[in-house]
Amino acid sequence: MKQAAVLKIIFDNLRRLSGKNMLKLLGLCLIHPLYSILALWATIKTYSLSEKLFPLTHSTNGEGNAFRHALWNCLIMTYCCKISSPNKSLLWTKKITDLHEDLFLNNPLQRKMDLHNNQVGRDCFMKMLPTIHRQFFETSFFVDQLLELTKNINQLESLDQEFGFELIKIE
Repeated sequence: MKQAAVLKIIFDNLRRLSGKNMLKLLGLCLIHPLYSILALWATIKTYSLSEKLFPLTHSTNGEGNAFRHALWNCLIMTYCCKISSPNKSLLWTKKITDLHEDLFLNNPLQRKMDLHNNQVGRDCFMKMLPTIHRQFFETSFFVDQLLELTKNINQLESLDQEFGFELIKIE
């Protein structure tokens, strides 16, 4: 998918936000404008890669969606670590991706799935951090590892279930 098409999807979704929610997003983005630009770039890259690798499930509750959420968090952290520390990047990534889940509401099971897969992405980045200097991280490092995780994806059936370093899906 071309980047212009992905940007259109992003801006179409942003237009659907209420004024109050738009102010929440704008408030967070104004605090860290460079992080915000990098997060937007990570979103574009993630959406494009997910569409390519999982054309049927990246926008559902399946493997592609789990992969997309985890990769999104990995890439936000990767780009933000180029200009800041891993700990600051970790905090920002959690803030912006949690806000996304707050602004674009899902049912409770979908929310649990998305928040968990976001955490897996952040954990994936942090696990790889000691082995590679953060300035040299490449998207392919995460894609390969996350594709492996999709091979053993687990099924989320209730809000009471707990999972570790594994991707989860609903369908």
